[in-house]
Amino acid sequence: MSQQSNIDSLTQVLGETFGLYVQTHGYHWNVEGPQFRQLHMLFEEQYQNLWAALDEIAERIRCLGAYAPGSLSELMALAGDTPAVAQSAEAMVDALIKANSTIADTLREAITTAQEAGDEVSAGMLTDRLEWHEKELWMMKSSRK
Repeated sequence: MSQQSNIDSLTQVLGETFGLYVQTHGYHWNVEGPQFRQLHMLFEEQYQNLWAALDEIAERIRCLGAYAPGSLSELMALAGDTPAVAQSAEAMVDALIKANSTIADTLREAITTAQEAGDEVSAGMLTDRLEWHEKELWMMKSSRK
């Protein structure tokens, strides 16, 4: 696998992370209902983690000699489908389960691409991100039972 494929893969992860950050932050602002406090805090923890991840991923792209997407239009083009606005707390959790599952799949592919390119640093960083998303998925799915 080429280094360019690795950079492209990291760039896709960056865009999807940005989209999930925006979605999660919006849900933090707008959640209502009996689970308000719990979900408001959960979404805040999630969007703060995603915000920090954006910097780490973008800096890794720079370490590889490429430019990271730096405009809103570039990031949104990479973010994937814009989810419908969720009106209920349950719909928000369901939408975040779907979005985190999507990015987990992207991360699995990106890990393979990084390994094939011989980029163990990126593979390690992406594995750490996958671990975080899988844990969040477990917690959100458990809350829906």
